[in-house]
Amino acid sequence: MINRIIIVLVLVPLAIVLIALSVANRGPVQLTIDPFNPGNPALSYTAPLFVWLFAALIAGLILGSFATWFNQGKHRKLSRQRKLEAELLRKEAKKASVDSGATPNLPSLH
Repeated sequence: MINRIIIVLVLVPLAIVLIALSVANRGPVQLTIDPFNPGNPALSYTAPLFVWLFAALIAGLILGSFATWFNQGKHRKLSRQRKLEAELLRKEAKKASVDSGATPNLPSLH
């Protein structure tokens, strides 16, 4: 329920603004990659401004996602290590309880 409220309150107005921005900025804009020779046709691309804005937005999302993924790598590694350790401890506890004759009441990961 709360997710739908967030979608309505955030994404719908954002979509309206992006659509209005796209309609208002349909004029062609030239992007030149070569700063020393701006007239170089091989390194100049022309597209509407909203295309460049959306491309920058998508590139930012992708770069931010990769940065977050790399930054959280240490947490994923620690989680894998702790999962393996917990599984080993479960096996040892189960083996010890079987040897002693008691029935273990251990939750399984599967």
